[in-house]
Amino acid sequence: MSEQTSFPHLDGRGRALMVDVSDKDVTTRTATAAGTVLLSPACVAALRDDAVPKGDALAVARIAGIQGAKRTPELVPLCHPLPISGVSVELEVADHGVDIEATVRTTGRTGVEMEALTAVSVAALALVDMVKAVDREARVTDIRVLAKAGGRSGDWTRAGS
Repeated sequence: MSEQTSFPHLDGRGRALMVDVSDKDVTTRTATAAGTVLLSPACVAALRDDAVPKGDALAVARIAGIQGAKRTPELVPLCHPLPISGVSVELEVADHGVDIEATVRTTGRTGVEMEALTAVSVAALALVDMVKAVDREARVTDIRVLAKAGGRSGDWTRAGS
């Protein structure tokens, strides 16, 4: 293997690589991410009235988010497969659309921020798929990490979250 640069995701020649985490401590790690699906008033009403033609859009999105978190290393090339110990995906219908928040937990050698982001992203995509007959202009927006806990770098929370 080539000599590593100061950025651990690149080798000495600038090529991407998967970071070796074998020297890191196994700790409990948690990450929370959020995002929004902006929807038309008619679509929001259909969600509130449980009248989406394809069925329970929120339940489908919740399960899709959980599956997304578990499959993150298959989708994001440099992510490590992790023993996911818990995933929660919450969807809240609001006047502007649906707010999504996912929290992922593990006991491992690296964090689960990407798993939380993937959970939100996949939940949002599943929701769009479920409501596209009602709202062709549904828009996924503002996906971000809100907080992380555990690991060498410690806890972090996004300002204003």
